[in-house]
Amino acid sequence: MSMRRLFVLGVLVSVVVTLASLNVSDDTDDDVTESDMVYEFDEGLLVERGSIEEADGSVQYDFYRDTCPEAGAIVRRTMKQIVFDHKNSTAQLLRLLFHDCFIEGCDASVLLDESSGNRSAERQAIPNKTLKGFNFIDAIKEELEKACPGVVSCADIVTLATRDGIALSGGPFFPVLTGRRDGVQSFFDKAMAEIPRPDGNISETLRLFALRGFSERETVALLGGHNIGHFSCEFIQPRLSNFMGTGQPDSTIASDFLEVMRRTCSERNISSADDGGDAPSPMRARSLREFTKSMTYQELSTSISSGPGFDTHYYQSLLRGRGLLFSDQQLMAYNKTAEVVKEYASDDGKTFRLDFARAMIKLSAFGVLTGSRGEVRLTCSMLN
Repeated sequence: MSMRRLFVLGVLVSVVVTLASLNVSDDTDDDVTESDMVYEFDEGLLVERGSIEEADGSVQYDFYRDTCPEAGAIVRRTMKQIVFDHKNSTAQLLRLLFHDCFIEGCDASVLLDESSGNRSAERQAIPNKTLKGFNFIDAIKEELEKACPGVVSCADIVTLATRDGIALSGGPFFPVLTGRRDGVQSFFDKAMAEIPRPDGNISETLRLFALRGFSERETVALLGGHNIGHFSCEFIQPRLSNFMGTGQPDSTIASDFLEVMRRTCSERNISSADDGGDAPSPMRARSLREFTKSMTYQELSTSISSGPGFDTHYYQSLLRGRGLLFSDQQLMAYNKTAEVVKEYASDDGKTFRLDFARAMIKLSAFGVLTGSRGEVRLTCSMLN
């Protein structure tokens, strides 16, 4: 897929904000605008507003300054409560954003359900069956509709909510453009074919990201989103006994780690209901069964780091051969990506957080609709 109408954002993120600057319990003024917020956190985030190339003159900083000036504050205020009440909400939203933007751009098409007249809605594609966080987007949309009916798009809500959730969860704060429009199509077939697989090899993963204009380094940075959230055993168990139909475990798993994974993710943990599986991973579900247990990179790295979720947990685990997904561990199978993993794991997380912020700015501007294209949905799951 080409990078059509990708807006070139001339933004240099010099240092990223940590949880100390923006967290669930802080007293940040909810009435500050998007433009003000960029500079409010100048101790942790220095932004140089270079040139911004805007298709149709529509996507910009603080797009809603005149039509819904409190939009950013409403999103932040609602996200504070969501993150406080639901510890895995940020991981769920990050995965939702990735699955949306990766297929035909950030147009909220993944939110559409079959009630929109889409017999094969993108949301129903197998890789999207385990997505969560739709209720959080609906809750934010409801608050925005009370204040500014029919103004703020669902695509912008997904982007802003994810960005704020990341910052509230200890990750970097980064500026995003607003003014996206919501798509009027759903892309079931592309979602089935082009969401990276949990058992995909490094060549396939890099190919899919490259098609969307992401470099090898940006790919490694974006996959660092796996630092947070829970990986359901549904996506781990296939590596433990019959990997890719071989009848054997994944041969790349060290024997001691194989035992650790088996203790948590054995077949007996299958259940009909679960609250796990929240990792923001580009995963393709092999079945709709859910497992009662999950694993996280933070748990694997407790002996390495005690920092926040957006630290070096993920990369430290890969260096030790403890990738939860085959596609994660495959980053060590290619010299160029392995070198980036080593670099990210070598400091306190500053390098990774900076690159992650830059990659997220690029991802959130991928393939957006602006101007007269698309619409602003009144209900995120339905076309107007």
